[in-house]
Amino acid sequence: MKIACLFLAGAILCCADGPEITKVEPPDWVAASQPTTLRMLLTGSNLAGVQVKPCGSLPAAANLSVSANSSYLFFDLTIPARVRPGKCAIEASSPAGRTSAPFEIVPPLNRQQNFNGFSSDDVIYLIMPDRFANGDPSNDDPAVSHGLFDRAKARYYHGGDFAGIEQRLPYLKDLGVTAIWLTPIYDNANRLNERERYANQAITDYHGYGAVDYYGVEEHFGNLESLRHLVSEAHRFGIKVIQDQVANHTGPYHPWLRNPPAADWFHGTESEHPNETWQTWTLLDPHASKAMLRGTLDGWFLNILPDLNQDNPETARYLIQNTMWWIARTGIDGIRQDTVPYVPRAFWRKWTNAIHAGYPQFRVVGEVFDQDPSFTSFFQGGRKGFDEVDTGLDSVFDFPLYYAIRHFFARHGSATELSKVAAHDSLYPDPARLVSFLGLHDVSRFLNEPGATNDDLARAFTFLFSVRGMPMIYYGDEIGMHGGDDPDNRRDFPGGWREDTRNAFESNGRTAEENKLFDHVRHLAAIRRHSAPLRQGTMIQLFCNDHTYAFARVLGGQRVLAVFHDGPDQESVRIPVHSPGFGDGAHLTDALSGLPSVDVDKGFVEIPLPARAAAIYQIN
Repeated sequence: MKIACLFLAGAILCCADGPEITKVEPPDWVAASQPTTLRMLLTGSNLAGVQVKPCGSLPAAANLSVSANSSYLFFDLTIPARVRPGKCAIEASSPAGRTSAPFEIVPPLNRQQNFNGFSSDDVIYLIMPDRFANGDPSNDDPAVSHGLFDRAKARYYHGGDFAGIEQRLPYLKDLGVTAIWLTPIYDNANRLNERERYANQAITDYHGYGAVDYYGVEEHFGNLESLRHLVSEAHRFGIKVIQDQVANHTGPYHPWLRNPPAADWFHGTESEHPNETWQTWTLLDPHASKAMLRGTLDGWFLNILPDLNQDNPETARYLIQNTMWWIARTGIDGIRQDTVPYVPRAFWRKWTNAIHAGYPQFRVVGEVFDQDPSFTSFFQGGRKGFDEVDTGLDSVFDFPLYYAIRHFFARHGSATELSKVAAHDSLYPDPARLVSFLGLHDVSRFLNEPGATNDDLARAFTFLFSVRGMPMIYYGDEIGMHGGDDPDNRRDFPGGWREDTRNAFESNGRTAEENKLFDHVRHLAAIRRHSAPLRQGTMIQLFCNDHTYAFARVLGGQRVLAVFHDGPDQESVRIPVHSPGFGDGAHLTDALSGLPSVDVDKGFVEIPLPARAAAIYQIN
């Protein structure tokens, strides 16, 4: 029998066999100008048959639903318009006793300073918080998760945090970054992951993709207040913040795994569930059976990541509401959504509709990890697919272009691969919103491609900053960091830790090669910032053979010509430039100051291209 108890600080009261509340989700909500109906989730015990009394003057709870084991209680709670912020309590009572748990209405953030979205005007910078910079050593090895910190082990926490990112905002501003994408900051497991081993070594969830609390912040990174402060400071520097979210699956140690809020909260159970088949092409197939689709949509990643069932209305509403909470509470500007194809497209429609209804300027980019443009384009919002669903996703990552970039610039393959990717842009509702990149945290670093050099990387960056779409830099690529497959591609940024022997955040801590590459990327960001065609212009392909590729970017009366040559020898190339509007006699100058100026003659420019060259020509 449970004994009577009283916890004054948490405002929790209980008696023998009475109801208990251990968690309230969401824990708070932002006051708004319009009424909001929340679907609350209480976690605890003995919740069957309880009556719920909301805070103070809030309307009565409605549509109560309790789980079979009495551990979870759902109910609707309406937050009136312009309700006064303040702390209160939610009370649950039954004939056996009563209990109450804290809840809070918090003031709204300034809409003019937050929720700004992102666009082709931005330069995005991907950061893994644990591997970028350690600004607060006091959270390196928190008591609640002691023993997970060890910089000598690649799959343990290394100490990077929000404070470290905040301290490096001047570095990012100087580089030309206007938005940062942070890999997930959800609270993760407080113990070693024994279910998935690498090299006979237990691992941690330093990467953030093993959530155990969707409303919690990983204590190794900081807390909600330090995250909010980072967002505020980033905005002060003119830098937007993109949060990584994961609606497809939880971590393997989430409490729901052994005690879910509903029998069908997940697709299957820990002991009996479908495994991921990775047959993603079936999602585009109007002839695919439900059984074929189920293998992709319902399967558990790696046989350990519990796959959430978004077809369950309670699960779907929980995930959508959680997203809205993060936006309102932190002031972030965008979301990167993980593993988009493995979730029903109808859910993404509901999810994005809710986001855009509440925050019209907010933007979302989805991860669709595939080389085929017909597949990636299927998930960008703006038009309905054969299933009559428009996902509403503003953007997806341009993985097809990533593969072509590596093929041409790192492996010295044919330039026709670049041209072929651009030729498929008609498949996308808006190719200007694609996020293009040279690498990210799920692939090996560019310089780990066999034979790739810093010069190759510099030319690839030139392409990235001149092609259509939104360029993204993976942290450390701007100084030529190396790294093989996961986790080697997630090395610590040199200088982010007090004990580091050098500080690559400063020019005097970088090698000559690193400074050369850093200065090149910074120069490219400046060129793009001052060139409207490079940010917003139409892309027109002009010339392509095995070694050379050229295209124009055109906006109104402004024109830019981008040329890339990867041949081992000098080659003179005659490029037709009449169609993008370069008039005869126009004098074109390379903004990179690498190649000689040229004049347009009879609709052509003749450019002597050295081996392995790149240029961005502007009309002088």
